[in-house]
Amino acid sequence: MTNSKELFTKLVNRVTVPYSSAEIQSIIYLLIEKKLGLSRTDILAGKTLEISPGEFDPYILRINQHEPIQYILGEARFYRSVFKVNSSVLIPRPETELLVDEICRFARQDIPPKKILDVGTGSGCIAISLALELPETSVHALDISERALTCAAENAAHLEAQVSFSKVDILMEDMPDMYDLIVSNPPYITAAEKQVMNKNVLEFEPHQALFAPGTDPLIFYRAIGEKARKSLSSGGSLWFEINEHYGVELKILMEVLGYQQVQIIKDLDNKDRILKARL
Repeated sequence: MTNSKELFTKLVNRVTVPYSSAEIQSIIYLLIEKKLGLSRTDILAGKTLEISPGEFDPYILRINQHEPIQYILGEARFYRSVFKVNSSVLIPRPETELLVDEICRFARQDIPPKKILDVGTGSGCIAISLALELPETSVHALDISERALTCAAENAAHLEAQVSFSKVDILMEDMPDMYDLIVSNPPYITAAEKQVMNKNVLEFEPHQALFAPGTDPLIFYRAIGEKARKSLSSGGSLWFEINEHYGVELKILMEVLGYQQVQIIKDLDNKDRILKARL
């Protein structure tokens, strides 16, 4: 027998990865919430539990091996929903929530897009969130990975979002239709950045979804920008999540490709994070 507050403290003290105290506590809160169905208030209230801290040994072992808690639990919170995640898809991040938020704000202030395309959908978090927030819009999503598409389709079904999916290699194939808004969070990390990346990302998240191939960090932006010119309706908009180090280069690239009103939007850390352009 133990109580929930004591369990929480014992588990926090067993985590050895070099995260901040707040990060470790957040991980353990998520673990206890998921495995025991307790809220944070319940945990801190010291509820009596018929459980031994040893039952959490397998999870603490995985945490101490730097495995992300989202993969351990099989889910991640994003925007207003909880998404299934596994090692075939990236863990959704707050920066991407900002991208969804900016698109929703734009869609409600401007002429709402009738058709949206999400390129490189992964878990489906962007496409599904947009479909749920903009229910009058038709949303289609592409990815090169069959495993990612399976995960995304399961998320769409579970969250009752109307999204269609296709397997497409955007570097080799064209977009399948015409759209009013195209969005992508493509692989944008360069090989040079590997040395400063955390183990929980580098050793567990799919490299195909993280790293731009070869030596051109803008390869996906260039390909999508070029192909979107043929698949965007007149006045349509193109949205990217971007590498903070390439905002200026991407703005110039999109202007060279003929896009208008090219704008860089900064995230909460004042880093270049989103590119918005119109055709």
